[in-house]
Amino acid sequence: RLEKGDSTNLPYSDGSFDAVTVAFGVRNFDDLEKGLREMLRVTRPGGKVVILEFSMPEKFPIKQLYSFYSRKIMPFIGQLLSRQRAAYEYLPDSVQQFPYGTAFIKIMDECGYKDTKAITLTFGIASIYSGIKH
Repeated sequence: RLEKGDSTNLPYSDGSFDAVTVAFGVRNFDDLEKGLREMLRVTRPGGKVVILEFSMPEKFPIKQLYSFYSRKIMPFIGQLLSRQRAAYEYLPDSVQQFPYGTAFIKIMDECGYKDTKAITLTFGIASIYSGIKH
């Protein structure tokens, strides 16, 4: 079932889930660390948290191509298709400001996750982060 909730105050008891996943959402948490700790809280010991999120490519020429696409082409296409240019301008700004790679793993570690890992996808445009609750 679909439920609406607050990422910093999940309505579930400690250790309720074997796994917790988020796809393209943690970037929008009001309080990243509090939301990550809350996800860990509702995960049972030995359970896993997996996060799919946008990241910034770092290698030439993907970095330059992605930057051009996300800043020029994506807002233009978004405007044409949805008439919501602002949403497509927000996306690359939010991705650029969000910690990714080792910076995000460090935050997960500080929040209490163990065995944290990052796997880059699509030349670094997205990443899968995972951690275990001990």
